[in-house]
Amino acid sequence: MSLAATFSFKIQILCLTLCSAALLSYAFTAQDYSSALEKSILFYEGQRSGKLPSNQRQTWRGDSGLSDGSADHVDLVGGYYDAGDNVKFGLPMAFTTTLLAWSVIEFGGSMHNQVENARAAIRWGTDYLLKAATATPGTLYVQVGDPNLDHKCWERPEDMDTPRNVYKVSAQSPGSDVAAETAAALAAASIVFKDSDPSYSGKLLKTAMNVFEFADKYRGSYSDSIKSGVCPFYCSYSGYHDELLWGASWIHKASQDTSYLNYITSNGHTLGADDDDYSFSWDDKRPGTKVLLAKEFLEKSTEEFQLYKAHSDNYICSLIPGTSTFQAQYTPGGLLFKDSASNLQYVTTSTFLLLTYAKYLNLHGGVAKCGSSPITSEKLIAQAKKQVDYILGDNPAKMSYMVGFGDRFPQHVHHRGSSLPSVHAHPDKIDCNNGFQYHDSSSPNPNPLVGAVVGGPDSQDNFADDRNNYQQSEPATYINAPLVGALAFFSAN
Repeated sequence: MSLAATFSFKIQILCLTLCSAALLSYAFTAQDYSSALEKSILFYEGQRSGKLPSNQRQTWRGDSGLSDGSADHVDLVGGYYDAGDNVKFGLPMAFTTTLLAWSVIEFGGSMHNQVENARAAIRWGTDYLLKAATATPGTLYVQVGDPNLDHKCWERPEDMDTPRNVYKVSAQSPGSDVAAETAAALAAASIVFKDSDPSYSGKLLKTAMNVFEFADKYRGSYSDSIKSGVCPFYCSYSGYHDELLWGASWIHKASQDTSYLNYITSNGHTLGADDDDYSFSWDDKRPGTKVLLAKEFLEKSTEEFQLYKAHSDNYICSLIPGTSTFQAQYTPGGLLFKDSASNLQYVTTSTFLLLTYAKYLNLHGGVAKCGSSPITSEKLIAQAKKQVDYILGDNPAKMSYMVGFGDRFPQHVHHRGSSLPSVHAHPDKIDCNNGFQYHDSSSPNPNPLVGAVVGGPDSQDNFADDRNNYQQSEPATYINAPLVGALAFFSAN
């Protein structure tokens, strides 16, 4: 064999060895996905507000917000802090709850020993939302905590001394968006608890119907009513039409009450049924609604819902490279990229819709039509898997974006409770300004927020593991919620 041939052969062997090693490094197993699933649900225990239960597993946390609601003489104890701060924002909390419930509805059968933990995470949200919806007739409480003052402090939730202002919507100050999302959350959760706790399920559905009636009757955006209390943090940029259609769709699914079917068919066109939209988030529900209602057409060939199947195809096809209607942006490493701030929220919602739509297509022998090309459910699943695997470590940085998963993951998460010493390790109060020494520290967070998925890398796959860079290093409840369903799917497939 010539020297050149020998050299060429060695290069081929080296390439095969390296390629095999790379494949082995990121050939995630069912056990890997199961581990990530467990952690993704455990994250919610680090976000809890209120009196913690005896079986609390994120043990560095303590009780907090025990007088929430007292400013308005109501009990608003409980619920979740949305991200790395200590505010309870109603719109993202309700959306989180809806998506957690949808994850269990579609993929709960694959969660095995984690389904009870998933139900507990949902119930922690719905117990609070029930209080918010029923404490005062004609009123929905939508937030606790002044975000502007909260964000000026770096405090553990257990030490909170910033104003716990209470924000609400009513007939005079409407909030159809947050109210209809709350209705969606309660309705979706009623399906989750229908067999395991029928009484609770019935209460959730009845409350969902009442809240939806309120949302529809007194129309307006909560951003206009609450103003700087929610803006720019969780302004309803998309308006409230999308939530009304979304809320009605969930109550229809939960109740099979024909009046909600009639509402959808009568109001769909004015509430966004004809719009193609390519971003599913706490703000904009249109793609999720289309997929949810497309199932009606696939299952029953209900003519009124053919439109939703067509728009679902448009959304799904926009995510698949090589199709005639592809329009999504991906990083060089293959991650869907929508926004420089908290981009992974869009990755997890789109991944969930890819898998849910693939499930619907599989069950009913359908395909997604991308122009003249049919796209099978297998193609959707493969695209979803790329996104999940990227989050878990199959990416150019060779790091997981889930805290506690894999060998390398973010250490400087933008999160007050995680970055400050726990109340057990440091019982003395750490006040508003003194906390910033920990915020500015280069040391890793002392309390790992296991399961938290952070905002993620930029458009070039670069990630700054820096507490100051909240756009990339802050976790949020609504990033994890759809990922719970996706991880359940891959743990069984």
